[in-house]
Amino acid sequence: MNDKYSQAKREHYGRLLAAHLCQQYFAAPAMPPTATLDGPAILRFTPIRQVNLFVVQQLLAQWTAEMARLRSPYFDFEAPDVRVALTQFMNVLSRRIKLTRTAFEPLLAQAVTDTFNVVMDPTATFDQKLLNAQPTATVEQLRDALRYLDVEKALYLGFLDTLTPGTPLERRFLLTGFQQYQEENPLNEEALANLIGEFNALLPLTEADLREDAPVAQTLDSKNLGTPKLADALKPEPQPVVAPTPPATPTFKPVAAPVATAVAEPRSPSVSQPEAPRRPLVEAAPATAVPLYEKLKAERPTGASLSETLRPERPSGATLAEKAPKVESLREAISINQRFSFINELFNGENMEYHAAIQHLDGLPNADVARRYVTEDLAQKYGWVRKEEHVNKLLKLIERKFA
Repeated sequence: MNDKYSQAKREHYGRLLAAHLCQQYFAAPAMPPTATLDGPAILRFTPIRQVNLFVVQQLLAQWTAEMARLRSPYFDFEAPDVRVALTQFMNVLSRRIKLTRTAFEPLLAQAVTDTFNVVMDPTATFDQKLLNAQPTATVEQLRDALRYLDVEKALYLGFLDTLTPGTPLERRFLLTGFQQYQEENPLNEEALANLIGEFNALLPLTEADLREDAPVAQTLDSKNLGTPKLADALKPEPQPVVAPTPPATPTFKPVAAPVATAVAEPRSPSVSQPEAPRRPLVEAAPATAVPLYEKLKAERPTGASLSETLRPERPSGATLAEKAPKVESLREAISINQRFSFINELFNGENMEYHAAIQHLDGLPNADVARRYVTEDLAQKYGWVRKEEHVNKLLKLIERKFA
């Protein structure tokens, strides 16, 4: 499917959509000039969950790199008390996520492009999102990375079920095997149609817009995606011209692009040659429409933070909480990435339900009662089938708490 569609057009649309959504949020009349996004707002920023998850994945990759730079050959970072202190530091810092538009918009644009690639180029997605370009990987590591996939997850999971667990596998072997599996189990054409339909609800888009061989009449730019109308909406208010200086000829300022694109940007219309009216990129919202910033504010769960959903990746596969001596509180001991895994895999993405369950576990009197609550009550409520890996990690933490 990949040879039918243009990567440059996917990236171009991603930047346009990111600029449009960020304009709705950050430039809303009620928002202060210093407006930022926190963790819960990121996870609900768009109605397309896959986009939000890929933003989080990029954020955690940056976080992992930052944490790696903290290490020094002069200190013992493997000492138990240092590891515990680092866990607490990351948990506290995760409650202080603060993204400005400048930092957030490129992440959002890339997440949109990556979401298209899940369906249009599954092999590239497998390499970039599951393998993370590592030379080798185990089945367990690949399954762990699956928590960032929401669209067509069954395809990737089906391939992992064919592999032998517990053994590091070479990247070339995995990519060749996945490509063959994908060719034998192609995605239904409805998968792309459904995805494009979701994006079209946010910003006009058709399947033809993304094709390599699309005629000029069907390209993104010719459909007013990226025309001066959008650029004018994103520009600041014009400054008054001091007489007698004549007003400058208006020029088109394209949406800022972090990645070069092959899709040509339209030129500015001449003042002496006005263009015929075109359909604007973004239709005017009805008077009853809820602004994006109000919607995010209304949907934000009370007391929730990104610390209850995320933690950086760890190549070793073991969490700091699992290696810590004794757990006094599950809420404080469960590391950020482990929380995200529990929420996504065990609690159907519901942050507050996870929080309530952990709070209840922290209040139980002993390990036997806590184990029964997990293996009977929670397992039945959420239908934990093929979730043994995540359940066992939770049970290990419970053992440490009541040790």
